[in-house]
Amino acid sequence: HLLLHTRKKMIQLLFLIICQCAIRNVHSHNISNPNVILLMADDLGIGDLGCYGNRTLRTPNIDRLAKDGVTLTQHIAASPLCTPSRAAFLTGRYPIRSGMAAHSRVGVFLFSASSGGLPSEEITFSKLLKQRGYSTALIGKWHLGMNCESSNDFCHHPLNHGFDYFYGITVTNLRDCKLGQGSVFLKGIGKSISTLMETIGITLVSLATVHLIGFLKIPFRALGYCLLITAILLLALFFFFYNYRYLNCFLMRNHQIIQQPLSYENLTQRLTKEAIQFIGRNTNAPFLLVLSYLHVHTALHASKKFIGKSKHGLYGDAVEEMDWSVGMLLSLAAGCPNSNLQCILMANVHSDSQISRKTNGIFSGKSTNWEGGIRVPGLLFWSGVIEAGTHIDEPTSNMDIFPTVIKLAGAELPSDRIIDGHDLMPLLQGKIIQSKHEFLFHYCNAYLNAVRWHPRNSDSVWKVIFFTPNFNPEDSNGCYDSHVCFCSGRSVTHHDPPLLFDLSRDPEEKVPLTPEMESHFYEILYVIQQAVHNHTKSLHAVPDQLSWNNLLWKPWLQVCCSTLFQSCYCDYESKENLPEMHFG
Repeated sequence: HLLLHTRKKMIQLLFLIICQCAIRNVHSHNISNPNVILLMADDLGIGDLGCYGNRTLRTPNIDRLAKDGVTLTQHIAASPLCTPSRAAFLTGRYPIRSGMAAHSRVGVFLFSASSGGLPSEEITFSKLLKQRGYSTALIGKWHLGMNCESSNDFCHHPLNHGFDYFYGITVTNLRDCKLGQGSVFLKGIGKSISTLMETIGITLVSLATVHLIGFLKIPFRALGYCLLITAILLLALFFFFYNYRYLNCFLMRNHQIIQQPLSYENLTQRLTKEAIQFIGRNTNAPFLLVLSYLHVHTALHASKKFIGKSKHGLYGDAVEEMDWSVGMLLSLAAGCPNSNLQCILMANVHSDSQISRKTNGIFSGKSTNWEGGIRVPGLLFWSGVIEAGTHIDEPTSNMDIFPTVIKLAGAELPSDRIIDGHDLMPLLQGKIIQSKHEFLFHYCNAYLNAVRWHPRNSDSVWKVIFFTPNFNPEDSNGCYDSHVCFCSGRSVTHHDPPLLFDLSRDPEEKVPLTPEMESHFYEILYVIQQAVHNHTKSLHAVPDQLSWNNLLWKPWLQVCCSTLFQSCYCDYESKENLPEMHFG
C-alpha cells in the first residue's frame, strides 16, 4: 500500500538501457559514440514500481526494463535532497566539492531569483559530450540555479552547463505552484510570523507600561515608525508568497519565458512531445537528451486521460502517466527495424516531496540518510551486452552515471579534479563482481552524517551513523512539522560511539550493533574513521552556493515575461499545437 509521508526526501531511480533501436535515415554510431537519453522524475518511491513488488500500481514499461535488464538493489543517491543530488549526478562528485551542500538549514533552491547555483567551473557530462560533437538538451526540471548578478546573465542556466537546448522549469515543482494544493511555506512562515507578532506585542506593551509609569520616556513617533516598518515588511512578505507561483513557477524555452505561471494542463504530454521532437531533429548526429519529469513531486498533476484511472488517487495517476511517457520513448526507439543506431536510455528519479503517497518498501527515513532516504531502485538494460534478469547487490551511486556516460561517449575524464563516481560497465558486464565503491560518504547538507563500508572480499556492508534527525512528532519516522529534517543544532542527536549496522543482515537498520554483539566493533569504527580522515583531506574550501545570501530572493534577479505590475503573466504555449498522442 502507498503511505502518506510529509518528509522531504530524495530518491533516485536509474534505468540504463543500451539497445539496438531504429530510426529511419539515421547514420549508425559505434558503441563508443552512442546516443544518450536520461529520464528523470521526482519523488517516486522504491515500492511504487511493479518490478520492486508493487501489485496495485501499473508500471508495465518500467517493469519491462527490469525483466529484460539488470536490477541494482543497493543503488545510493549522493544526497537525500534534490539540488545537491542533481549536482552530484551531473558532475560525478560529492556536492560538498562544488559548494552545492548547504551549511544553512535549507538545502535546496526555493526561488528563481536566488543567486546561488551550480558553479560554471564544474564540468558536467553534458559539457564533455558537447565537446565530442553531441547535440544536447535538457527538458523538464533543472533546480540548479539561474542568475548571478542580473536577471539575464544566466550564469547557472542549463545552457551554460553544456546543454544546447532547454525547455522546462529552473526551480522545482512545489504545492505553491498549483492552486488548491496548499503551501510548503505555510507552516514555517506561519510559526515565524506568529512568533514575531507575539514578540512585537510583548515589546509594545512593555514599552507602553514603562512609559506610563514614567520609568522611561518613549517618543510615540518612534513607536509609530517601528509599527509602520513592521507592517510594510509583513505586507511585502504576504505579497511575495501570495504571488509565489507567478514569480517562481514558469516555463522556459532556452532563455525565454513562454508560460508564467506554469500551467499543469497536459504538461507531461508537452514534455514528451519536446523529447520526441528533439530526437527527430538529431537523427544524423549523436545526441544527449535529459528528460526530467515533474512527476511525481507535489504539486501532483496528471492529464485528463489518466485522471481517476489508478487505484491510488492523483499520485497513482501521475505515476502511471509517467510510465506511459517512458513507453512512448521506448516505442520510438524500437519502432523502425531498419537501422543499427546504438541507444542509451537512462532515467534518474529524484524524490524530494513534501507530502505524497509513496512507499519505500522495507526502508524508512525520508529526506535523511537512513536507507529510505538514499537507497533507490536502479534498472539497467542493454540487449546482448548485459544479461537479462540479473540482480546486483553491490553499492553503486548516482555519481557513477558521469564516468559511465563519459567513457561510453569516448570522452576523457577530467584529470584536474577528483571524480567520486566509477564506471558501471565492468560491474554490469560481469568483468568484476564487486563494486569499486569501498566507501560511500553520506552527507546531510554539508555535514558528514554517515559512512558505508563494503570491505574487499566480504559480503558485509557496514554503515556508521554519526547523528540522527529528531523526528517530529517524536513517535513518527519523519519531520512532519517542518516538512524536511534539518542537519544541525537541536534538530539532531549525535551518537558517541556512532550507530553501527551491518546492512547485509539488517537492511532495515532496526538494531544498532554493540561491542557485545559485534566482536570487531571498534576495529570497524577505526577503519571508517581513517577513511573519513582521508576523505576530509581531499576536500577544499569552495564558495557556499546555498548560503543564506545565495538562497534569499533578490528582486533584481527576478525574471518576468511582462512586468511585475502585470503580475508577470504570459502564455505563448498553444494548446492547439499539442499532437494527438496514443495512450494505450
